[in-house]
Amino acid sequence: MNIDRRRLLTASVGLTCLVAAPRSGRAQGYGQTFKVENDEGRPIANTRLPGEIVGEIGALKGVTYVGAREAEITLYEFFDYNCPYCRKAAIDMASLVASDASLRIGLINNPILSPQSAQAAKVALAMQRKVGSAAVWSLYQKLLARPGKIDGLGALQVAATLGVPGPEIEMIADSDEVRQALKAQMRMAADLGLVATPSYVLGNTGLLGHPGAKALARMVGAMRRCDQVAC
Repeated sequence: MNIDRRRLLTASVGLTCLVAAPRSGRAQGYGQTFKVENDEGRPIANTRLPGEIVGEIGALKGVTYVGAREAEITLYEFFDYNCPYCRKAAIDMASLVASDASLRIGLINNPILSPQSAQAAKVALAMQRKVGSAAVWSLYQKLLARPGKIDGLGALQVAATLGVPGPEIEMIADSDEVRQALKAQMRMAADLGLVATPSYVLGNTGLLGHPGAKALARMVGAMRRCDQVAC
């Protein structure tokens, strides 16, 4: 497979710089707005987010949606393919989808850890444009289950096992549409102050780090009861 490493690397370095400049006055300080704990009983950093910014998430291009098509609650995960905690999160996302038929999950790329992460994200976004969320959900699970560094070539190899031709995906991955979609997703993460991967948005609350499947399920349940992550 022939991936244009120079073009992908140049684009991804620019995107990594982009996350340092959130919208003025809108990034929130994370503390303990709500008293919520992770699966090990430790506090989860969280804060209320500006509703006007959260409301823009649904308009982002290239978000991978899984679970219920029509759902009152959507849990958004902002992740990096080379984040070790995102590996555990991927297992827990699959568990949540399987156990909660009324939940919708949105996966949003935030490749802030390395240029290789941005390469993989661009392949995922290309697949999203070509074949849709179901295939990218499989890609997400398979990539995050692989040991070692994840890059564009690795993503293309996994895409091939899912029946998606590599050369066509490479072309889409290098398109302006995919670059702009990735910029917008990373800009959203920066505007929401999501400086860790994975991070989550549930309702108008931002959560830094992975709380674990049980903690996320508790917060989803609280959202249904009282419209916030803790009642």
